[in-house]
Parts: sequence; structure tokens; C-alpha cells
Amino acid sequence: MNLLKDKVAIVTGAGSGIGRSVALLYAMEGAKVVVSDIQEADGLETVDLIREKGGEAIFFKADVSNAQDNEKLVAETIVKYGALHIACNNAGIGGASAPTGEYPVESWDKVIAVNLSGVFYGMRYQIPEMIKAGGGAIVNMASILGSVGFANSPAYVAAKHGVVGLTKNIALEYAMKGIRANAVGPAFIQTPLLKDMGPDAIDWLITRHPIGRLGQPEEVAELVLWLSSEKASFVTGSYYPVDGGYLAQ
Repeated sequence: MNLLKDKVAIVTGAGSGIGRSVALLYAMEGAKVVVSDIQEADGLETVDLIREKGGEAIFFKADVSNAQDNEKLVAETIVKYGALHIACNNAGIGGASAPTGEYPVESWDKVIAVNLSGVFYGMRYQIPEMIKAGGGAIVNMASILGSVGFANSPAYVAAKHGVVGLTKNIALEYAMKGIRANAVGPAFIQTPLLKDMGPDAIDWLITRHPIGRLGQPEEVAELVLWLSSEKASFVTGSYYPVDGGYLAQ
């Protein structure tokens, strides 16, 4: 299939996990993909995987918490491919685990900077180029924790709630200019973000998902692809959980 033929896409946090799966799927559906990550080796590996499958991609190292890095990322995309049609603002971190009254201030600042400000900075520079291209699609990676709380994760929960709200605002502001913006809310997915959790913690997380397992990055990527394509042409300002039943409880 060629759902994204002749489209140019940016994927942040594309060096691993959900971001890598999105970048691969975008490329397999015909998009030229700008793979971005703060970890250069991981990002280059994603590019290699795309090229091995016959897709087209380049890597650009960027820290999404830095506004100038986001501006440079978009500028490089235009230099290389001449336009921008799709952006998946996926980069994120977990942060410390502690109740709000004890939460480390430095961890709060970092989580908000990456998970919320990073999404704003990305769209701040993506949107003008999408307008020039005649429209586009933005998919922001929120979380199930963009709609419910999770004890001892105040920064992450606040940031992801913020991403959902920011996405709705973008949809209202730019619908008439041909830009759609939606948020995706994964539950707990088997990605490097969970690498520091022990088996008991993983087992407990699995019990929170009625489907009886954690999700896979590829399962999230399929939803992102649909929202990025013309098949979702009447969909904007929405929040889509992909959660194995987590929020149904």
C-alpha cells in the first residue's frame, strides 16, 4: 500500500520503541521520513532499517526540549525534501517516581520540558511549513495518563494531559488551514521506557490491562498511520487510546 506516497514526515524519538515503529511504517507506506532522536546511534539504526526495506529516510539529531533544535529539524527537512506534510511528535521520557509532595523539582522540570514543551516546540515550527504545503497531519504521542492519574508520576501525568489539551487547541486553530491534529494514548507498551522495571512490576502492569498483556510498538504505529493518512480526513482534535482495555475498567 502507499497511504503516504509523496509525503514528507518527521518522527521524533524515532530511535527506538513506538517512534521507530512509526518511522518504519511511514516509510513502508511511501513517505520520506526524517528520523529524529537525541541518541544518534539509535536514530541511524532506524534509518538503516528503513533503507534495508527499500524506504527513504535521513537522520537529524535533536533534543526536543530545545526550541532551536526543533526549528533546525524542520529547516533541515525542508532543505532535504522541500516540504513537510506529517509530524509524529513522539519523543518522551518517564521521569522519577515519587508522590507530588516529594517529587524532585529537577525531574519535574525535565519531564515537562521534554514531554510537553517538546511537543509545543515541534508544532511551533512544523505548522508554518505545513501551511505552505497546503495542509498536513500532526499526531502527538500522549498516553492513557493523558486522561487518568497514576500515583507517583505527577510530572508525566501533567505533561500528557497537557499534550491532549494542546492537540485540541491546534485542531481548532488550524482546521480551516488544512491541518489536522490528534493525540494517541498508549497504555503500557513494551519499549525501552520499561527497561528499568523488574519482573514483578511488569507482572503488575499486565494485570491493569484486561487484554492480558502489554502492547507492542507496532500496534500503536498502526493507529498513528491511520491518523496521518487521508483515511482519517474528517478526524481532528481527538484523543485515541490504544490500551488493551485499560481505561474501560
